[in-house]
Amino acid sequence: MMTQEGISATQSGAAFCACKGIRRCLKCDILKGKGEFETNEPKIVHHFFYDPGTRMANRKDAEAPSFPFPGVFLRENFVSEEEEKKLICTMDQDVWNESQSGRRKQDFGPKVNFKKRKVRFGGFSGLPALSQKLVLRMQQEPSLADFQPVEQCNLDYHPQRGSAIDPHLDDSWLWGERLVTINMLSDTTLTMSVEQGLPELGLAEEVQVAVCLPRRSLVVLHGEARHRWKHGIYRDDVQGRRVCSTYRELSAEFLPGGQQAEVGAQLLNISLSFAGTPV
Repeated sequence: MMTQEGISATQSGAAFCACKGIRRCLKCDILKGKGEFETNEPKIVHHFFYDPGTRMANRKDAEAPSFPFPGVFLRENFVSEEEEKKLICTMDQDVWNESQSGRRKQDFGPKVNFKKRKVRFGGFSGLPALSQKLVLRMQQEPSLADFQPVEQCNLDYHPQRGSAIDPHLDDSWLWGERLVTINMLSDTTLTMSVEQGLPELGLAEEVQVAVCLPRRSLVVLHGEARHRWKHGIYRDDVQGRRVCSTYRELSAEFLPGGQQAEVGAQLLNISLSFAGTPV
């Protein structure tokens, strides 16, 4: 049972939490206490913000030089208010599965074991029907003209659950060069980070670049932003319900000429049928 805020009846209590290991949400804080997750060691972080107009990372306090930040493409108002409303309404008619760090998710893609590098078709029936026109619109962007997504993951964030996603790099064995995300229902900040710093700029400690994602915008990560910089969403940057849809393409290994091209062709044939339901 869902409320208008996208919170399930079971989430209003403390009966269920999907977090594992170091992952945490507000329920973890209540049930286990914050002390288990906190560290007393001070951490030096150099903070920058991304300017989509110049594609530069600028220092918030202006004490360090700006530097080029390639690999991020941002398109505001990618979907209209009416489209956003229809997309969210359709998603909320399907089941949202509990995920880690206070998120909920819906997956439209194959079953993957990344450690063993195995792919199973499972119940994968394609991307959802409403995504077809969105993918066609993506392909109108020159940098996405040949983009053919094979997986879509919808994630639901809410401050009442302490939703977040830890800094991470997406797999590059199965998933290809571009990660494409549509951000809906609220503005948020995507934090890009390199823990080893940028020695070439004299920054030995962790560097973070804040990328502002307006509501209904589309963001693409590729190149260094995809493979060198981790990306994440901090709890404090989720101010209201946020739903995002991330689309992933196949890596070269699964495309024509690759070792698993046949598997890739089958996955694309299913994906681009746009007849899918969550798996």
